[in-house]
Amino acid sequence: MRKYKILSFSVVILLITVVFAGAVTVPAAAAQYDTMQYRYNAAHTGDYSPVAGSVPSNGQLKWKYTTGGGVYSSPAIANGVVYVGSDGPNGVDETFSNGALYALNATTGAELWNYTTVGPVRSSPAVSNGVVYTGSDGEYNGTTSLHSNGTFYALNATTGAELWNYTLGGLSVSPPAVSNGAVYVGGDNLYALNATTGAELWNRTAIALDDAPAVANGVVYVGSADGNVYALNATTGAELWNSTIGVTASSPAVSNGVVYVGDPNIGNVYALYANNGSTIWSYEAVGGYLSYYPAVANGVVYVGSWDSGLFALNANNGSKLWNFTAGGRVLDSPAVVNGVVYVGDTSIGNVYAIGTQQLATTLAATAAPTAVDINTPFTINGTLNTTDGTAVAGATIQLEKNVSGTWNNVTTNVTNATGGYLFSNHESTAGTYYYRTAYDGNATYTNATSNVVSVNVQPVITPASSPAVTAQNANSLNLFVRGSDNSLWYKYWTGTTWTTATSLGGVLATGSSPAATSPRSGVVNVFVRGTDNAVWWRTTTSGWKSLGGTLAAGSSPAATSPGSGQVDISVLGTGNVLWWKTTTNSGASWSGWMSVGGI
Repeated sequence: MRKYKILSFSVVILLITVVFAGAVTVPAAAAQYDTMQYRYNAAHTGDYSPVAGSVPSNGQLKWKYTTGGGVYSSPAIANGVVYVGSDGPNGVDETFSNGALYALNATTGAELWNYTTVGPVRSSPAVSNGVVYTGSDGEYNGTTSLHSNGTFYALNATTGAELWNYTLGGLSVSPPAVSNGAVYVGGDNLYALNATTGAELWNRTAIALDDAPAVANGVVYVGSADGNVYALNATTGAELWNSTIGVTASSPAVSNGVVYVGDPNIGNVYALYANNGSTIWSYEAVGGYLSYYPAVANGVVYVGSWDSGLFALNANNGSKLWNFTAGGRVLDSPAVVNGVVYVGDTSIGNVYAIGTQQLATTLAATAAPTAVDINTPFTINGTLNTTDGTAVAGATIQLEKNVSGTWNNVTTNVTNATGGYLFSNHESTAGTYYYRTAYDGNATYTNATSNVVSVNVQPVITPASSPAVTAQNANSLNLFVRGSDNSLWYKYWTGTTWTTATSLGGVLATGSSPAATSPRSGVVNVFVRGTDNAVWWRTTTSGWKSLGGTLAAGSSPAATSPGSGQVDISVLGTGNVLWWKTTTNSGASWSGWMSVGGI
């Protein structure tokens, strides 16, 4: 008898709405299989995927469905339908009530039909050739048996209509295994029944059957309440070998010549060689007992626990890969379909679909500095995180540059332990460049693209004329020079250091030099010959203003100030004539041009 029969179950039923956190896709190949049973096949591996490859890399909820009571039944999945049983609304060790078998849409969790049984359905179903096989337990209230025997059913898989039933000895009915026209099921004994008619073929009374048998390669493997795992001839029931693992041996799963079995009293899971029963490895959960029934898919063993967890273990060595926390105890076997693990909890009656849900990511980028000279390195850095702020380490990030409206890959880098990345780049031509970073994502993380950052690449400016120097205050100097870009550049001596060169703009005539003077404290006037050969004037705080005139090619203005706001400028005009202009109010008004003549 299964040890969880002694548990009490609350009469309060929590009705929880369907949670749909991603798409569950049943593969087209799986829909071709009409034979699906407890933990997928007669070997009870729990892997419903017809081809290897897709198993979850982390535990993320897809959807859940709330039944009328605790779910002890592991689902069976065939033709896009999930078949799962549950207790009645009164639960265990309370007033007896019926159980039910549910048929749910595997993609959405929507109910297709349900069948009411005479007792709680803790026997996980099997589906073969359009027939669903399942059992309901006899109910026991602690003092008397209200229904002395369990009942085994054969139902139409499409409609839920009953085809036949068989009364077993004992209270508990194990999940069946269907193989070669026979159904193997446990009650007080291990029974072999004709799958079409329900007629008994043989039974074994010498084994204290604890739970569901598994069948592989003509051998029936069964765990016993005496702590042994037995291997029996599937045709005759004769014993081939037995192996002692602990106090109680649960229903095994057989995969690739290995028998995986649990001892729920000790809380361990074991891997045994299928040909002789010798131990390969064992795993013990820290802080909680593992439950009865492992499932195996593509090198991963899945097993529930009494402390509301689902564990994923490496099938070769038993090391833990990950675990998922459910809303209650997970006491039955998971079912795996195309990378999604389906399992139920016994506390609040939820059915979970757990798979690899891509975690959304965010990608940020910053350029530093945002303005640089030609061929001067600049950096673009940022971080890749999930939306909850968790760093994504070891991810390949692409640096992309916009060229004529198209984003082109420049180079790649890998994020560090804190999700950070850093690119160094330079440009050999002046202009404004636009960059972003991108992440292509994988099965675990979504792709992401960062914000766009711009970098202004400036030409390298060198002095291209003689300087003009004046002092607006004591212990200061104002220096002006035409740059190689023909704009006016300015530096200031503070008395201890020179400031960084600043462009004052303008378009100076090639070959000309500026003139500068200070008509009063704190004021500087600077004069240049523009490309129109006129004199242009500005202060360090005002914009450019034209003073007119027509300077001779190759000449530059000259300026002086006797103070008190007066400024005098002189130029060489066309015909080699000198011209003069003056202001007495710091440029508020200017005289006209006056000829000084030649030499």
